Amino acid sequence: MGFSMQPYGIQSMLKEGHKHLSGLDEAVLKNIDACKQLSTITRTSLGPNGMNKMVINHLDKLFVTNDAATIVNELEVQHPAAKILVLAGKAQQEEIGDGANLAISFAGEILQNADELIRMGLHPSEIISGYNKSIDKAIEILGELVEPGSENMDVRNKEEVIFRMKAAVASKQFGQEDVLCNLISEACIQVCPKNPANFNVDNVRVAKLVGGGLNNSSIVHGMVLKGDTVGTMKRVEKAKVAVFVGGVDTSATETKGTVLIHSAEQLENYAKTEEAKVEELIKAVADSGAKVIVSGAAVGEMALHFCERYKLMVLKISSKFELRRFCRTTGAIAILKLSPPSPR
Repeated sequence: MGFSMQPYGIQSMLKEGHKHLSGLDEAVLKNIDACKQLSTITRTSLGPNGMNKMVINHLDKLFVTNDAATIVNELEVQHPAAKILVLAGKAQQEEIGDGANLAISFAGEILQNADELIRMGLHPSEIISGYNKSIDKAIEILGELVEPGSENMDVRNKEEVIFRMKAAVASKQFGQEDVLCNLISEACIQVCPKNPANFNVDNVRVAKLVGGGLNNSSIVHGMVLKGDTVGTMKRVEKAKVAVFVGGVDTSATETKGTVLIHSAEQLENYAKTEEAKVEELIKAVADSGAKVIVSGAAVGEMALHFCERYKLMVLKISSKFELRRFCRTTGAIAILKLSPPSPR
């Protein structure tokens, strides 16, 4: 008969599977180790020749990327010390838009050296004061390395913009930076507001079409939708646009009621009234001067037939983000269901 050991001390207080680190050094070294593991993940993706990582997030979505900000965003880091490092990377990305990988890898290296100093017997507070002194010195030296002229540069001057963004683009697409910088600068200058600080990244869209390559890329002044039009009308110029979120279909005429039909004539009449109602709605849209109907959901066959009759071009945009962007581009206001629009 075996005796089970009764836990005592701290063990008796905490639940099974806990970790109890005695002494400051052991806890600090464990924290440093967690941060080093994180920086090891991102370090191999640093620079133009860095390797891509395959990350699968909690929704089972797959990312293949060498962008450290994406990697640490999608990793669910639980360790508190490593979490601080993730936040540092995100802060760098938010502030500058580049260099998240450097921030994490550099922090990992600094901690690696701190690890050795702790093992030599130095107290963490002594190491921190040493690093604080080096920060002051580094800021002093960095101040002397600032390239003059960037503060008051003209953000609408293409040459100057390309000159300053080449490094950031090359770190992701090495060898393609000349082609890409040209396209990016042109697209961004095009949508740049009067105050460049209000620049919205969402205003530049990258649309990928199957069968093309990077060198076929071109800038389109306007908005690109990947889908084709629904009907036969393909081209309209200087048109008014009506946007319906709920779709253009016979469901617009349906009421929540029960209809009892006794004979074939009644069924035919019912179908005719429905048809007449759809025609009436489409005609009202056409009479308001609109030449293009944009639908956020399905486009019914009957409705499409009348759209063709009244020479209306029909577009279907199923993504609500895309629809929102379309409304912003055209200055349209989306109507929830099919009803006569008010002219603007």
